[in-house]
Amino acid sequence: MVRVKRGNVAQKRRKKILQLAKGYRGTHSRLFRIANQQVMKALCYSYSGRRQKKRIFRKLWISRINAVSRINNISYNRLIHKFKNVNIELNRKMLSQIAILDDSTFKQLLSHAI
Repeated sequence: MVRVKRGNVAQKRRKKILQLAKGYRGTHSRLFRIANQQVMKALCYSYSGRRQKKRIFRKLWISRINAVSRINNISYNRLIHKFKNVNIELNRKMLSQIAILDDSTFKQLLSHAI
């Protein structure tokens, strides 16, 4: 029987995993078995993390809008309701940016809504 040398293939596979594990602490970035476990776990978390990121940012925008709107004596849900009635269709990301960076524009929007 002919001898088969798999060294190159196995080495490339391990190198690929260790490259993905770069930056992990301790043996998690140096030993193949542990690095492989950590990379698989990280890839699972990255999948769910991409979906959680959208939720987290929306929550952040809403809390920013709420904070600025309460300074102007109106709650967040009333503000959004009034914007819907007057057909001001700004998404929460843009509203939070306006609320934080440009206070005068936010007050003008508020006066149009009320």
